[in-house]
Amino acid sequence: MGEFPHFKSGSRPGLIAFKQESKKVMFSHFRSVSLLIASAVVASRLPAQDIGPAKVAIISLQQAVGETQEIKKAVAAMEAKYSPRQKTIEALQKELQDIQKQLSTPGITPAKEAELRSEGTVKQKQLQRLGDDLQADVNADRQDILGKSGRQMAEVVKKLAEEKGVDVVIEVSNTLYFKPALDLTKAATAAYDKAYPAK
Repeated sequence: MGEFPHFKSGSRPGLIAFKQESKKVMFSHFRSVSLLIASAVVASRLPAQDIGPAKVAIISLQQAVGETQEIKKAVAAMEAKYSPRQKTIEALQKELQDIQKQLSTPGITPAKEAELRSEGTVKQKQLQRLGDDLQADVNADRQDILGKSGRQMAEVVKKLAEEKGVDVVIEVSNTLYFKPALDLTKAATAAYDKAYPAK
């Protein structure tokens, strides 16, 4: 009796809850890397000598990229692409939960318990494999999207900074305080959508 070995009720190995988490996961790794590229490119405009007070702007890269039409379309496409596999995993989890309930039934015979545990072991391995495969495929797609979007946003921020006479662009997570007028986030999103319209 008792809980099925290695199975925790409600666990979701290797699975991304797309509707709630996909945007957050998609950009958390990307944010600092891409902004460092953008900031370095913009800051390179400063002359080596006789540098006066720098004009600074602030950006939330996660928000700027996440609100672009291109990324919204990419997230929706990923949800549609992986939804069938997510549902398969959820169905398998339900089967494991049912097995655990049966194992907790009072008076279960040793033969029935052995049968259920054997079936559960097979399903647990299948669940782990499906979850790992899904996570690997999601990660690969995410990296492709981030690489492309990072290069494009860096160019957009650089051009936007040059147009506005900005010397340095700083990620909002690295600031303690700034005036709202310094925020380039919405402007960067609009400029990105114009330069790279969603297809």
